Amino acid sequence: MSFRRSFYFLFAMLTIALPILTSGPAEAGVLEKLFAPKAKLWDYWARHDNDSDGTIDHRAWASFLSSYVNRGPDGINRVDYGEVTEADRDSLNAYIDSMQSLTISAYSRPDSMQSLTISAYSRPEQFAYWVNLYNAVTVDIILDHYPVKSIRDIKLSKGLLRKGPWSKKLLHVEGKELSLNDIEHRILRPVWQDPRIHYAVNCASIGCPNLMPEPYPAENTDRLLDLGAGDYVNHSRGVRIENGRLGVSSIYAWFESDFGGSDAGVIDHIKRYAEPALAKSLRGINGISGDDYDWSLNDVKGS
Repeated sequence: MSFRRSFYFLFAMLTIALPILTSGPAEAGVLEKLFAPKAKLWDYWARHDNDSDGTIDHRAWASFLSSYVNRGPDGINRVDYGEVTEADRDSLNAYIDSMQSLTISAYSRPDSMQSLTISAYSRPEQFAYWVNLYNAVTVDIILDHYPVKSIRDIKLSKGLLRKGPWSKKLLHVEGKELSLNDIEHRILRPVWQDPRIHYAVNCASIGCPNLMPEPYPAENTDRLLDLGAGDYVNHSRGVRIENGRLGVSSIYAWFESDFGGSDAGVIDHIKRYAEPALAKSLRGINGISGDDYDWSLNDVKGS
């Protein structure tokens, strides 16, 4: 693309983007959907050994979650960021460091004289590793910048239209630099291809599915994934029906392709986890009327 064409393309995108960026949350969702990351496999991380019985220790993360994640009467789990002690900060950082020191992926070096290196971990163990690491790093980012009103106010990512910390290379695993976006969109989504991943990774926001008060386990992961899906679908920040019109979280718009690729696919997904009252209200609804998302920090002090 020539310089002139690049200039006109950028000008056109800014003409579209700037009015949206300075408008309200409903309009901003249009731009976020347009630029929502696609699932694109980083195949280095797709290898695994399902015969492995290796396990990963998440007890330090479990202790942090049990101490600081509180479920409010409104059904939203919040984190007591302001009460985290220095000792628990140190423990959280040590946990994140220990996760980065692991050889999590199976890989080989056929072009060298080195012996074959095999992952010590199965696919379920790897899933728990990536979800717990993502969530622990997200909490750690908030603590590094606390007090803050929203994770999107933490300007670590580079780029005119990028907000928040998600694109910043914050982690080093097996000698490779990783961002939170890499974990979610280049590893978790394309490798596991499970829409419930969106209920597992947490973005420290009120509009986000709940941060669970326990780590994701390698065994019986479906329990927490289904619990997260049910909690969100049956809460007004996930799904609501007013005057016969269906409104949903913007998660279902941004990542529609993971939920069937259409309004009908999203509605079928919602029905799978809907409790009886919601299931009854969904009868006869064939389309989605709108979506929104609350980026306010999931802080106990803001509840």
